[in-house]
Amino acid sequence: MSAIKYLRLGVNIDHVATIRNARGGDHPEPVRAALMAAKAGADGITAHLREDRRHIRDNDLTVLMDELSIPLNLEMAATDEMLDIALRHRPHAACIVPENREERTTEGGLDAAGQHNRLTDFVGQLRNANIRVSLFIEPDPRQVEAAIHLGAPVVEFHTGHYAHVAGADREAELRRISEAAALAAKNGIEPHAGHGLTFDNVQPIAAIPQLAELNIGHFLIGEAIFGGLGNSIREMRALMDETR
Repeated sequence: MSAIKYLRLGVNIDHVATIRNARGGDHPEPVRAALMAAKAGADGITAHLREDRRHIRDNDLTVLMDELSIPLNLEMAATDEMLDIALRHRPHAACIVPENREERTTEGGLDAAGQHNRLTDFVGQLRNANIRVSLFIEPDPRQVEAAIHLGAPVVEFHTGHYAHVAGADREAELRRISEAAALAAKNGIEPHAGHGLTFDNVQPIAAIPQLAELNIGHFLIGEAIFGGLGNSIREMRALMDETR
């Protein structure tokens, strides 16, 4: 696959819901944030419906499906409940992620290689429903190979390790991500990336030529406190565009 000129930005609105749920009311509305993100230049919206419903709720998903004019990417664990929900709503895409109740946020990539047998039918049912399946994995050749065998059209590489190291360690992690993206693209899989990306660290990731999309949420919502959601998205969009 040749270099992709335009790098899409998916905005994750989970933490708007986190703030709302802290008071147990209806404000701020995640759907309102999603519509603002679309207006500011987001190419898609990501929302993670967790098993414990700690941020996005079922009704949020219903309203997002009704209101959005840009694609919705539903992050979800590989459970029967979440499969039923995805098949009922049929979002544009479904990204299968690992999920632990004790974690504050997703702590690493899905072990697609170790869960191959369980994921085969899961991925197949989503694909049969015309839902674009993505696997949130570590930038590891073994996991990319598993995605190939599972028939997943998309992988999203976990960039959390890259985001939390510096110097030579960061350079090494950047190489891992770049090599994994090249391997995925060579085998017909569209590579995405996300987790822990900020204004300060996004450009080396955005410069990886095979990447088609970055999914960013927590940082953008945090920056919105100081300068507004639209401004934070536009600044991120500009930084990404500079690299392409």
